[in-house]
Amino acid sequence: MNQPQNPLPARKCFKCQGFGHIASNCPNRRVVILAEEPEAINYDTSLNDGVTTEEPVYLQGDEGNLLVLKQSLNVQKGESWLRHSIFRTRCTVKDRVCNVIIDSGSCENVVAATMVDKLQLTTTDHPKPYSLSWIQKTAEVQVNKRCLVDFSIGHFQDQALCDVVPMDACHLLLGRPWQFDRGTLHNGSQVLNIPELVVPLLQQYEDVLIRELPSGLPPLRDVQHQMDLIPGSVLPNRPAYRLRPDEHTELQHQVDELLLKGFVRPSASPCAVPALLVPKKDGTFRMCIDSRTINKITIKYRFPIPRIDDIFDQLHGARVFSKIDLRSGYHQIRIRPGDEWKTAFKTREGLYEWTVMPFGVSNAPSTFMRLMNQVFRPLMNKCVVIYFDDILVYSSSVDLHLEHLRSVLDLLREQQLFANPKKCQYLTDKISFLGFIISSAGIEADPHKIEAIVQWPTPRSMTEVRQFHGLASFYRRFIRNFSSVAAPLTELLKSEPFQWNPSAKEGFERLKEAISTAPVLALPDFNKAFEIDCDASNVGIGAVLSQHGHPIAFFSEKFNDSRRKYSVYDKELYAVVRALHHWSHYLLPHEFILYSDHEALCFLNSQKKLKGRHAAWVEFLGAFHYVLKHKSGKCNQVADALSRRTALIQVLQTKVIEFELLKELYPADSDFGEIWSKCQEKPYKLYHCQQGHLFHGNKLCIPQGSTRLAIIRECHESSIADHFGRDKTLALIQEHFFWPLLSRDVDRFLRRCRVCVLAKTHSQKLGLYTPLPVPEGPWLEVSLDFVLGLPRTQRNKDSIMVVVDRFSKMTHFIACNKTLDASHVADLYFKEIVRLHGIPKTITSDRDVKFLSHFWRTIWAKLGTKLLFSSTAHPQTDGQTETVNRSLGNLLRCFVGKNLKQWDLILPQIEFAFNRSINQATGHSPFQVVYGNNPLSPLELIPQLPTQKFSTDGVQRSKEIQRLHKEVQDLIQKHNSKCQKLANRSRRAMHFEVGDQVWIRLRKERFPQGAFSKLKPKADGPFRIVKKIGDNAYQIDLPGDYNISATFNVADLSPYYEPEVPPTPAD
Repeated sequence: MNQPQNPLPARKCFKCQGFGHIASNCPNRRVVILAEEPEAINYDTSLNDGVTTEEPVYLQGDEGNLLVLKQSLNVQKGESWLRHSIFRTRCTVKDRVCNVIIDSGSCENVVAATMVDKLQLTTTDHPKPYSLSWIQKTAEVQVNKRCLVDFSIGHFQDQALCDVVPMDACHLLLGRPWQFDRGTLHNGSQVLNIPELVVPLLQQYEDVLIRELPSGLPPLRDVQHQMDLIPGSVLPNRPAYRLRPDEHTELQHQVDELLLKGFVRPSASPCAVPALLVPKKDGTFRMCIDSRTINKITIKYRFPIPRIDDIFDQLHGARVFSKIDLRSGYHQIRIRPGDEWKTAFKTREGLYEWTVMPFGVSNAPSTFMRLMNQVFRPLMNKCVVIYFDDILVYSSSVDLHLEHLRSVLDLLREQQLFANPKKCQYLTDKISFLGFIISSAGIEADPHKIEAIVQWPTPRSMTEVRQFHGLASFYRRFIRNFSSVAAPLTELLKSEPFQWNPSAKEGFERLKEAISTAPVLALPDFNKAFEIDCDASNVGIGAVLSQHGHPIAFFSEKFNDSRRKYSVYDKELYAVVRALHHWSHYLLPHEFILYSDHEALCFLNSQKKLKGRHAAWVEFLGAFHYVLKHKSGKCNQVADALSRRTALIQVLQTKVIEFELLKELYPADSDFGEIWSKCQEKPYKLYHCQQGHLFHGNKLCIPQGSTRLAIIRECHESSIADHFGRDKTLALIQEHFFWPLLSRDVDRFLRRCRVCVLAKTHSQKLGLYTPLPVPEGPWLEVSLDFVLGLPRTQRNKDSIMVVVDRFSKMTHFIACNKTLDASHVADLYFKEIVRLHGIPKTITSDRDVKFLSHFWRTIWAKLGTKLLFSSTAHPQTDGQTETVNRSLGNLLRCFVGKNLKQWDLILPQIEFAFNRSINQATGHSPFQVVYGNNPLSPLELIPQLPTQKFSTDGVQRSKEIQRLHKEVQDLIQKHNSKCQKLANRSRRAMHFEVGDQVWIRLRKERFPQGAFSKLKPKADGPFRIVKKIGDNAYQIDLPGDYNISATFNVADLSPYYEPEVPPTPAD
């Protein structure tokens, strides 16, 4: 008969997800279960010049409502349970959280058909449909669809082409195709992506990068761990610790594994210490030996352990980093033969002794460092730094780094040392090492440890204060004035009993804030001079070691009761002495600069009589080579912040009008109202209240209103400010004041300052380059200019009229006289140009008086020629002629030699050479463009094959000339576009409208010399724009006393801004 079903569901354990028991009675409570959200480690594979740009990213499975709710499987306890587990996590697809399995045994990527239907993913026909079966062939599934799935895990994004299969195990299964394409290694709990550049190298050293140490003893090297006992000591014989049955089973299991590997062996030693289990971070246990008794009678060997600060000093100039971690480094060192009995330990099962160096015994760190220094001595201080089992490889380039990495792996292979591939990192520009983040920029604190400090709860006992103070002290080199900031906590540690007071609370919060905003410290460059800034306050001393303004380290020290009574001079001198003593290893061999805000110290070496204390300090300073310079207090910000706040308020009370009214504006202010309310109870971030005012650090917060404008005006227009620029005005305000968008307000004020505009206007790259239209044929559009200032020849010539055809680039150089008026210039043009090429359609020239005369305008208007003029003092408009003038000058200097007054005789030769040469814009010579072929030159008179062929038929020849002109026109257009794109890279457009008011720049090239001098204004205005001639030229309504052309290029104009009235708090 069937048993009746139990209507109540079985009880479920929230610890192992099993049924039939609850969490308090869980038999698997000591087993770590890899559930649906295991931790995955992802190394960014994208390379910039072969270097990874980020630290290893630890990805957590996504959280949220699952696409399909699924009951977890019950994992029972077992010694090999991890061997049968699979890698599970969660991902996000179209904002929905889905289950993922990474299965190295699957030959395809698979997506669940349910997920495809619910998320409406796009599918395509499978190019090679197949049948899928498992165990029995009767249950076959037809696979005939594929889908490209975009998924993300945390901030890691990827996509995979998957076969659509009905399945319930998960929503997405990533098989061998995805793992092979991404180059991933996966051991059931971690996925490791390795940079592609280093993969071939690592494959050559697979015998070094192993997952488990091989069985058997390591080789007997020169360095062995020896244990010398103090003669006459009593050998310890401690009883074994009592353990729970499950703990004993785990302990004996680890001992059996060590026996199989040969790392321990049964012993008959006369001494013994107990073994115990220590929990690890992942929930498992590590076997350790309580060696305290045997360590007491062991002779200590003082092999030096490297200082972390000294390690970092070697890293200047490094750009690429890799880190190699040895696997169970202690177990790779043999015990000196004959000393094994001294390492004996006991369990309930028996007595054992180590054949390899165990953890916890005296001198083990020294032995390990001695081995590492001996093995890597050829690479030390060159490309490798070592701190116990952490090996940091650094280089200045990727190629060099690969060579260094190969050398390190060669040494490991030679010495039969093995590394742990899971903990190694390769080819990164930022790496975590010994609790710090190292990069080419310098050293910074580890964000994970900083987060632990910031989230530290309020201490409730003296022990918790010591723990916090010790952890914060680890990063004291990053914190300016650490001793002064931590002074309340230091005083609290001296008091009994424990009493958490407001001063300690303020120091606790300030210390957390200082650590959270710690700067990046630069690495020292011993080829450059060091700089030291020293200062002292009533609390303590502080100093900064820097190079070129980048801090390298901070130093601080709190005064005791006796030193707090020193005079100001003694405190400042003591600060210098302590700073130089602290950094003496940097400073003794080199010259450096020493800054102090106490000016009396500058005369230290000239004092005739010294006190006893001063004499000792001066004698100490005599060993250093330095230059002592005075730096004012406002430039030297090293002093204690607490001593500056009260002084700031006292100064502000005499400077700011209606200073007391600021207190009433804070609660209703839109910028500081919310912050003001939070600061009434305790400081909020960098904000705090003092004497009824709100401060941001040491700076007074100014609410909205006319006070802001008054402060800016005082710091910019006062007699001691002298209308400095934006940066200096902003720095002057930021010494004492703070409000949001301060830099924007200063910039607005300076743009409207009339004095600054008139006195400081300078040229700007305004207006985009716009080339002139391309002519349709030769000698239809020409440009005209004069070259003046030449020596007068025997034929009374002192100038050259330059005429350039803007299409063919053909040029005529005509010797003339500077005193020619418009009529003579016109006559010369007709004799030399019109008789050869006819009348042009347009003539482009500058605004010379000859070209602006009534005669010149009238004669060309009668002939139908349009005159184009460039802007005054802006020769870029006629750039073609200016370029030819520059080439003409070069040719004249080459040909004339010492015959300076014979230059007019060689002009025909220069003109022929210029017109026969290939022009860059057209790709042809001017002769060829105008006449269709080049004239013969002396080199072409020798016998040679004809290089040019053209038709003798007139019609055909005409077509050839037309094709040539069309080709030249296209080439000029292309060349102009290229020049336009290149010129506009550094220029910006500026447009004005008729009626706008502008400032004009008073250029000395444009305005008469009598009206311009060094002390005259550089600008004038504002003036109104009356006409827009083009995008880059405008006509200005100028007063009549200027007597110049009213047309200005946009580069000589700047916009006028109306004075701005600041908003009041009521607004």
